[in-house]
Formats: sequence, C-alpha cells, structure tokens
Amino acid sequence: MIRRKFFATGLTTSGALACHGISSLWGADQKRIGVSEYNFNLPKFKNGARLLFQGDSITDMKWGRNQKDRNHYLGHSYVFLLASRLGVDMAEANLEFFNRGVSGNKVSDLRKRWEKDAIEMNPDWLTILIGVNDVSQGRGQPVDLKKWEQDYRHILNESLKANPKLQIVLMDPFVLRMTRISSDEVWKYWRGEIEKLGGIVAQLAKDFNAVHIETQKIFDQAAREVSAQNWIWDGVHPLPQGHELIARNWLQAVGNATNKKT
Repeated sequence: MIRRKFFATGLTTSGALACHGISSLWGADQKRIGVSEYNFNLPKFKNGARLLFQGDSITDMKWGRNQKDRNHYLGHSYVFLLASRLGVDMAEANLEFFNRGVSGNKVSDLRKRWEKDAIEMNPDWLTILIGVNDVSQGRGQPVDLKKWEQDYRHILNESLKANPKLQIVLMDPFVLRMTRISSDEVWKYWRGEIEKLGGIVAQLAKDFNAVHIETQKIFDQAAREVSAQNWIWDGVHPLPQGHELIARNWLQAVGNATNKKT
C-alpha cells in the first residue's frame, strides 16, 4: 500500500472511487487550502500494459502527433500526469501511455476514427472522456441521446470484440458555471444536457463492467469547497489543478478496482 497526500472529494463511484473531504488549514499568517490524506493501492497492470486515453480537447491538450518527439508526445492533460506518476511508482511495469484525444471531437467523431486510433492500437486499458462538444456544438438544441448512446455503444462493442480482455474506464462529461455558460438560460441548457449524457455513461459503465468516474460530481464538490475558477477557466477546460484532480481520481478508482479483482 502506498501513502500519498492527495486533494480528493467525498464522493463514491462504481469504480470504487474513495475520496475524502477537503479541509482548510491555517498557516502562521495566511489561509492555505489543505489536502486530505488517505491510503490507496497502486493499480495492478500486467507488465508492458498499453493504456489508451480517448476524448476531446480536455484529453488532447496538444499531444504531439509526432510520437518520436518524446518531449511532447503525451500533451499536458491528466494523461501526462498519470504517465509521470505511474512511471515513477511503477517503473518496473514498463507501462505504455497513449493520448489520442482530439480537440473538438464529439462521440460521432470517435466512431469515425475508432479503427485507426483505438482498435489498431490494441490497448489493454481504454479510458474515454467525451460529450461536452456534443452539447457545445448543438447550438442550444437537445443532443440526440439515442444516436449518442448508439455511437458510444458501438465503439465499446468494437473494442471488446477486438480484445475481450480489454479493461475500460468511462468518465462523465462535465461543466462548471462561468463565463460563456453563466447566464440562467445557457446554464440550464448546458447542465441539463450534460446530466443526460452522464446518465448514459453511467448505464454504459454498468453494461460493460467499466470503471465509472463521476467527473461532474467531483468538480461540483471541488467548486463548492474552493471555487469553480480554481479548477476550470472557461466552464469546460480544466486548469492544471483540474487535470490533477482528474488524474488523482482516475488513479484511485482504477487502483481500487484492480485490487478488488485479485
């Protein structure tokens, strides 16, 4: 068991996400935002496991399309943070990390490029975070939920058909109320559609026995404890600490899920 001090939320997910409340600690002359201490188990991966992360700009974060350029090949999202941490804590496992998020993508875009950017990569672990562009590009119109779920189910089915042993992590799309989505009308639309998509993700996680990370609830609580602006700068895209929040919850959920199986 590894002991770490993480910033975490008091939420539970179906991937056994264990989090604790945020506390504020006073320093000698200033207020500091504290971190809650908890125990967690490192994930159990087979040696040389391939971890693929798929999604939109939140995952993308300018990962280098030239994979020979090892300075930039993972970008600077939560994927980079996970690779750096596990590359130290599990150096002997020889894990491989791949970022294939594409800015602006909707779930239908994932479906179009799935063979090349997912199936052919033959991952052992697949993580998906998608949905916010289906809302933002809808121009105020409701998302076609039936089509959205069909596309999502298709890529999951195709992935498991190619690799029946594939392990899946699904994260809910999320938004926080600020800037362009702060007015009552706009916020009602955005949050309402995001909630609907999150419900579909939850059902897919059950149907495909995936680790489910309730990212919207995680950011909601973090925003209540500190402020929305501390985590996301435009209502959609996380700041560095927002990506760290995703990474820590991913690590804890996957660590708990894999250790439960043994």
